Amino acid sequence: MSGTVMAAEIAEAGAALSRQLMANAKATAALAARLKSLDPSFVVTIARGSSDQAALFLKYVIETRLGLACASIGPSIASLYRAPLRLKGAVAISISQSGTSPDLVAMQQAAQDGGAMTVALVNDAQSQLALEADALLPLHAGAERAVAATKSMIASLFAGVSLVARWSEDAELSVALGRLPSLLGAERAPAPEALVETLAASRLMFVIGRGPTFAIAAEAALKLKETSAIHAEAFSSAEVLHGPAGIVGPNFPILGFAPADAARAGFFETVQRLESFGAAPLIADIAQHPRWATLVAPDGGHPLTTPIAALHAFYRLAEATARRRGRDPDQPPHLMKVTRTV
Repeated sequence: MSGTVMAAEIAEAGAALSRQLMANAKATAALAARLKSLDPSFVVTIARGSSDQAALFLKYVIETRLGLACASIGPSIASLYRAPLRLKGAVAISISQSGTSPDLVAMQQAAQDGGAMTVALVNDAQSQLALEADALLPLHAGAERAVAATKSMIASLFAGVSLVARWSEDAELSVALGRLPSLLGAERAPAPEALVETLAASRLMFVIGRGPTFAIAAEAALKLKETSAIHAEAFSSAEVLHGPAGIVGPNFPILGFAPADAARAGFFETVQRLESFGAAPLIADIAQHPRWATLVAPDGGHPLTTPIAALHAFYRLAEATARRRGRDPDQPPHLMKVTRTV
């Protein structure tokens, strides 16, 4: 690892998950039992930035594991438009590092006023968002100083999936979650130089995934903008051929996060189509692809934990890419650690 704060915080992710697993065991079980008893009709999420990508991941987890519709609510519905929402019988899940952004606090309060049970996944357990929620699962990520969120994002994904695993009584998923902290905490080789060079030379690129890995792709695209000033745009592999592919030309870089579920075959068919248009694919997967450059990530042991391991591996690549481009990933220009949107 390099000497940046971002690199150090990426390396701390496994320890953060271990803390969370132990500290939240009883609270997660109790909340899951409460939600089973409530039997909500649907779920909404409240988040911004990286946390909203965690919410998108959680949407796929909730819809595939619980059969409940899950949708993101724009915080401005409460903070700017002051439009009351009818959320009786729903659960509203807020996700945040700091728990202090006024629009998130306002939207959570509006969800409560609209009849929803509110749940907060927040790193600062003493924040307003955490204290005002009906139920709290602290992230236990510890202090995070780099502007680009990494370990708190991983902790948000882990907390959401852990809750659904208990809620749905999915023993296989629970086992995979129990192994993830040590998997992410293991020593890893530096990001491959060839991949660093490829990304560092890019100015515009697509990042694609499908299902849960679409959420990972959206987060990866955000990090490439934040840390390396690369105009990376995220698409589902189900959508990228519908219009966005019109700008693909010779050597157009595409970073694809391979799904570990039913979407896998179709995802690779799309990558092949994009390559036929001239694209230069780079794949994040659990094994080296015989044809394309590959960011090899650990196998998480489950279709919902493997994408988290892939994101963790990508963070190391993103940090190295930023430094190769002569940028400080700890202090990107124009950005602050906490954005207090109203």
